[in-house]
Amino acid sequence: MRPRRSRRTPRSRASTAVGLVLLAVVATACGGGGGGVTPGANGVRDPYFPKAGNGGYDVVHYALDLAYDPGAHRLTGTATLTARATRDLSAFNLDLEGLDVGEVTVDGAAARRHRAGQELTVRPRDGLDRGARFRVTVRYSGAPVTVTDPDGSEEGWLRTADGALALGQPTGSMTWFPGNHHPSDKATYALAVTVPEGLRAVSNGEPDGEETQGNRTTYRWRTTEPMASYLATLAIGRYDVDRTTTAGGLPVYTAVDPDQAAASRAVLARLPEVMAWAERTFGPYPFSSTGAIVERPGDAGYALETQNRPVFPGAPGIGLVVHEIAHQWYGDSVTPETWRDMWLSEGFATYAEWLWEEDHGGGTAQQAFDALYAGDRLRGAEADEALWSFPPARPPDAAHISGVPVYQRGAMVLHKIRQTVGDGPFRALLRGWAEEHRHGNADTGDFTAYVERSAPDEDFAGIWADWLYGEGRPEHP
Repeated sequence: MRPRRSRRTPRSRASTAVGLVLLAVVATACGGGGGGVTPGANGVRDPYFPKAGNGGYDVVHYALDLAYDPGAHRLTGTATLTARATRDLSAFNLDLEGLDVGEVTVDGAAARRHRAGQELTVRPRDGLDRGARFRVTVRYSGAPVTVTDPDGSEEGWLRTADGALALGQPTGSMTWFPGNHHPSDKATYALAVTVPEGLRAVSNGEPDGEETQGNRTTYRWRTTEPMASYLATLAIGRYDVDRTTTAGGLPVYTAVDPDQAAASRAVLARLPEVMAWAERTFGPYPFSSTGAIVERPGDAGYALETQNRPVFPGAPGIGLVVHEIAHQWYGDSVTPETWRDMWLSEGFATYAEWLWEEDHGGGTAQQAFDALYAGDRLRGAEADEALWSFPPARPPDAAHISGVPVYQRGAMVLHKIRQTVGDGPFRALLRGWAEEHRHGNADTGDFTAYVERSAPDEDFAGIWADWLYGEGRPEHP
């Protein structure tokens, strides 16, 4: 993800607060049974988004059957989640913002439901035993909403000139399908999207067929590698689609708004080159295809590393392409355990830009580090001051998880490690970290422990204290 800009003012939170009070009443009522069977928590207590995600179960697979009419701005959906109970459950929650809920079933039987803000509480006819697999189906419809993040940027369902674009970081995915919307719960996906004939629907993973009946076309996509819900995307509109392969046979699927086709052609032609470099640098690619979605500049205020098919707001430069492709290893495959761990995603992707420059005749990573420290790399005194405003591993609040220190100072942490262990061991460390947590989650403690295990004779205490967790500008680079 890149730093963002806003196009709207934040919404009122009053209705959400009232909803949470009602939800607490329902949860108390559901917990009246004995035997330790209780409702799952209505959040995983993320440090910055405590209501995101839900306790008591893990989603294994999402099957989404959607239809969208851009003219009427109406989304109709059926979401079937296959999940595993992680405790005995009398009820559980799903995250869903906006949209009207119709029937809800659990394993085919009608289930009681209650709605409070973003929380959809589901109470099955019979309790769920710990370890049991179950299927919950939710039918829903309505006008999907755009949400404004704490940092003022917009996500969720973004209307475009010819359709829509769904972006989910950090919580916007809950505006178009119900689920367990926290990065710690990854799942596979099958998506069927019906749109007016003449429009396309592009998503993550691999195309799985399309068919037209009457004046509507259904597009199917499948994602077989685990994916956090914030990395799911859906782009609906008119696109120039190109399907090629890299020299190694990896499928490349790009969908470009015709308005951006000419400006994007040269940089997208370099995707195979970027992929080859990234595999040499970070290790085997973790997904079954690569590509890009290029929208018009006004359709979104930022690029996003949506899994195996990053989204760009207008024709990107090569540095931005490198950044989002690096995220496929760091952020998408190795996903932060909580939103506090964002530097493990953004710091790595930023350092990838430095490595690309270094390997392609530009400045070295050391020069980038020195320029940052001296205040000569970022644009303006305000950005330079922001660099030292908080430590990358401890953003002060949700509004700062995409702040300058998370990106730039996060990259500086990696360079300090490189200075300590040397170039060869550092490159091995990059590949080893991506391999050890492939398709999983990790937090900052996991990373520091991994670095210390990888170089047991080195002392990293000063790096952690001064660069990763320390306040202010360290005295010496």
